[in-house]
Amino acid sequence: MLTRINTQSGAVPPFDILRLGPKNIKLLRPVMFNYLVTPEELETYTTELFGLISSGKVKVKVHAEYPLKDVARAHADLEARKTTGKLVLKL
Repeated sequence: MLTRINTQSGAVPPFDILRLGPKNIKLLRPVMFNYLVTPEELETYTTELFGLISSGKVKVKVHAEYPLKDVARAHADLEARKTTGKLVLKL
């Protein structure tokens, strides 16, 4: 079994689920480790994903690049929810 990790976005804020009923809307929060069981499955799908990224078929949104010396600022921006997309730390 693969190790479960927490999401960086934190807890989901409270939401009135009754608002979904009139339009029969469903709310899901899928978790990767509910679908991938073995390390081999993880390797297969990550290889496929990185191939799609390399080919340009999937775009990764990078919010900002931070020099490694500014890692504290990068963490503060994440914690303050000032970011969308990925943060990159540069050596």
